[in-house]
Amino acid sequence: MEPTSPTAESFAPPPGLRRLQVPFLIAAVAGLALTALGFVVDRRHFFQAWLVAWLFWLSVALGCLGLAMLHHLSRGAWGLMVRRPLEAATRTLPLLAVLFLPLLAGMRELFVWSGAGHGEAAAGGEQQLHNAAYLNVPFFIGRAAFYFVVWVALAWSLSRLSRRQDQTADPALFRRMQAISAAGFLLLALTGTFAAIDWLMSLDPHWQSSLYGLWYFAGLGLSGLTFIVVVANWLAQRSPMAGVLRPQHFHDYGKLFFAFTMLWAYLSFSQFLLIWAGNLPEEIPFYTRRMHGAWAVVSAFLVLAHFVLPFLILLSADIKRRGPTLVKVAVWMLAMRWLDYFWNVAPTLQAVRPTASVWGGLWIDLAAVVGMGGVWLWFFVRQLAGRPLLPVNDPFLPEVLAHE
Repeated sequence: MEPTSPTAESFAPPPGLRRLQVPFLIAAVAGLALTALGFVVDRRHFFQAWLVAWLFWLSVALGCLGLAMLHHLSRGAWGLMVRRPLEAATRTLPLLAVLFLPLLAGMRELFVWSGAGHGEAAAGGEQQLHNAAYLNVPFFIGRAAFYFVVWVALAWSLSRLSRRQDQTADPALFRRMQAISAAGFLLLALTGTFAAIDWLMSLDPHWQSSLYGLWYFAGLGLSGLTFIVVVANWLAQRSPMAGVLRPQHFHDYGKLFFAFTMLWAYLSFSQFLLIWAGNLPEEIPFYTRRMHGAWAVVSAFLVLAHFVLPFLILLSADIKRRGPTLVKVAVWMLAMRWLDYFWNVAPTLQAVRPTASVWGGLWIDLAAVVGMGGVWLWFFVRQLAGRPLLPVNDPFLPEVLAHE
C-alpha cells in the first residue's frame, strides 16, 4: 500500500545504490588507462575517441535536463517518478565541462579550421573568410563557455528549488520551476543547436545542414530517456521504489521512447533527402563517403538497429509496460546512440585528415566511452544517493501515489 504522507526517510536511497560506485570506478580506471595508452599510440585517434565519448555522455546529461524541464511544464506522473534521477544527471554537467578540456588541447587534430589564420581563409575564397569570422579558436572557446554557463545555471536553479521544496513544502516553488523550465527549454534548444554546429558540423567546415540542430535535439531526448528507463528499472526492483514505479509509468516511458525514435528517424531521413535532392557539391560528400566501403555497412546497420528494430519492438503495448523487457531495448538504444555519434564524427575526420585505419583504433573509441562513462556514472550515483528518491513535498505527489 502506498504511503499517503510521504517523507524523506521513507524514500531514502537503498544501500545498494552507493555500492554501484565501486564497479563504475573500476571501469573508469581501466577504460581511462587504455585511453591514455591510445594517446601514446595514436594521438589523432585519441582525440576522435574522446570527442565521440564526450558527445555521447553529454547527450545523456542534456537529454535529462530537457526531460526535467518538460516534466515541470507538463506536470505528468511519468516525470515525477524519475525527477530525482533526471536532476542527478543534470548535476553532472560541471564534470562534463571539465572533461571538455582535453578537446581544447586537441583542437588542431579535430578541427581543420582551428589552424588557419585570417590570411589563409581569405586566400581560400569568400566562403572561407565568412567561416573564419565564426570558426576561430577564441570565439569557439567563448561559445563553449557560454553554453555550459547556461546549462549549469538551469540545472543548478531547478535542483536548488527542488531541494528547497523538500525542506519547506512551499507550494509556490513548483510554479517557479515551471517558469524557469519555460525559458530554459527554449535556451536549451538554441544553445544545443549552436553546440551541434560547433562540435559536430564544423568538423567539416564546408558542410552544412539546416536540420542538424533539430536532429541533435531529438537525439538528446532519446539519449536521456533511454538512460532514465535503465535507472527506473533498477530502482523499481528495490525498496523504496518497488511498487511505486508501476507498469503504467513504464508504459509512458515506452511511448515517449517510441516517439523520440520516430522523431530521430524522420529528421535523419529528411536531412538525407533534402541534401541528396539538392545535389550541392559542398553537401553531398557527407553522405557519399558513408555509402561506400565499410561505412556503407555501418550506415545500413544504423538504419536497421537504431530505427527499424526498436520501432517494431516498441509497437507492442505489452513490451512498453514491462520494465525488464523495455530496459533491454533501452540499453541497445544507448549503444546505438554512441554509434550514431561515431558515424557522424569518424568518417568526416578520416576524410579531412586521413590516418592509417579508423578500424585499427576502434579499441581506443571503446576504451574512451567506457572510461569516461565510468567517471560519469560514478558521479551520477553520488548525486542520486544524496537526496530522497522522490520529491516528497511536491503538491502532486500524494495524488500520484494514490492513483491506481
